[in-house]
Amino acid sequence: MPGSGSGLSVQRCLTFTTGLVECLCFAGAVFGWASLVFVLKEEGYFSSLCVNGTGVNGTLVLDCAGQDEQFSLIFTIASFMNNFLTLPNGFLFDRFGTTVTRLYGIFLYTIGTVMVAFSTSALAILLFPALSLLAVGGILFLMTNMQVGNLFGSRRSTIITLYNGAFDSSSALFLVIKVRNIYTQKNQQDILMLSRVAMITTTSLLLLQLLHERGIALRSSFLFLSACSVVHLLRTFFLLPRKLIPYPLPDNYTYGITCDKSDNRIGEVAENGDAQKVEEVPLNKDASAKQEKSFRDCLLSRFFMWHLLWLSVMQLRHYLFIGTLNPMLQRLTAGESSLVSQYTNAFAITQLCGVLCAPWNGLIMDRHKGKPRAEGESEQEVDLRATVLSLFLTALQCLLFSICASTPYLPLQYLTFILQVLNRSFLYGGNAAFISVAFPSCHFGKLYGLVMALSAVFSLLQYPCFALVKVLDGDPLYVNIGLTLLSLLAFIHPLSVYLHCRSDSSQRVKNKAMTQSS
Repeated sequence: MPGSGSGLSVQRCLTFTTGLVECLCFAGAVFGWASLVFVLKEEGYFSSLCVNGTGVNGTLVLDCAGQDEQFSLIFTIASFMNNFLTLPNGFLFDRFGTTVTRLYGIFLYTIGTVMVAFSTSALAILLFPALSLLAVGGILFLMTNMQVGNLFGSRRSTIITLYNGAFDSSSALFLVIKVRNIYTQKNQQDILMLSRVAMITTTSLLLLQLLHERGIALRSSFLFLSACSVVHLLRTFFLLPRKLIPYPLPDNYTYGITCDKSDNRIGEVAENGDAQKVEEVPLNKDASAKQEKSFRDCLLSRFFMWHLLWLSVMQLRHYLFIGTLNPMLQRLTAGESSLVSQYTNAFAITQLCGVLCAPWNGLIMDRHKGKPRAEGESEQEVDLRATVLSLFLTALQCLLFSICASTPYLPLQYLTFILQVLNRSFLYGGNAAFISVAFPSCHFGKLYGLVMALSAVFSLLQYPCFALVKVLDGDPLYVNIGLTLLSLLAFIHPLSVYLHCRSDSSQRVKNKAMTQSS
């Protein structure tokens, strides 16, 4: 990187590494909810909702359906808040910058962990606001970390997708279930809920569950998470900028609190030692033209419309697959619990690969870096052209995954699990990377938040799909076929981007010919 000394290189490597750990262990902690549920049940949360019932042989059993509904409701609210509130959080990020946004996120996250720490079975109601605060605080961690890719220009998309993969990566949840031998008929509703959230489970709450089994109290674990906010604060002031990291990155760009400055100005240090604020100054004509595009223009552009459709249809396909995974396995195995356990464990193992699959998409988008550009071709046009293959491969993966998931052949589901985690990793990482490439960086937070919020609203269609599956006696075949056909709409987006890039290239050739003729 031009103008980067060894000190700056170390600082940027620390920023990248600590950001990766933050996304992997903290940002998506709320999605480890399924692991925490077992600990909460042992602590007696909502146990008053369990009632005595009669089993198949007339024996008395404890029916905890009401308890399970409360836990499911907590997660449903928190996961919806995680997506929907990304919109106002995006406006906050674009308007006030990194420091203010992270301080707000750290505050929410810390309050959430403290509320869980001091909750009891008598104060189980505290879990409702606590998990929502964890969700909103966590997505702010991810949002402020994705800009770190701007520090590594040639690997920008790779790092953005890697951070999304870390946020989205799953833990070996079902393996823990198998070790603890909890897969019984009594816990069928637990397993159904677990299958719905396993694709986005992170490692931190699973670790808390394992610590709890070793005798570490739930309160101690969450107080430790609260204390980790000190580390988040140190990252905020020393390893991240006050405003936003510009792209393209100027020479000698510095950020954070430095030892040789008494103030905390973020900017470019010129060779004469003067500090210039580069975050608000266009670096070149290409950047200037890019920044002139208003938020309204971005919102009404066909790029945004097709990108929203691209994300929404594939996200809905994944949600329905997770929601019907357990019933599908029950049907394909004729209810044989050992086989269902075997396949759910296989599903869990594949989820571990999420953080490994995500960077592949970024590498595809960054493959053109360092290559000479065509005459008159801007860097944004090159970046945009590089997204076509990524968008197409993601749509193709979803189509193949949907076809496999719709095929009622049990051994084929191993391939379904692999395609599902690969496609999910490409989907969310590619979503953030495309927005960062196709639109001005000053609107990234707003556009990222808006597309996540609208896709969350679109994903509510999963509930009528679930109802339709029940009407069809629990057989999701026809619903799966319908969603497979719907997923074909995702191919419109890469086609639209390709035609746009070809049109720009043709126009550039015409302009060059006219210039030479004149």
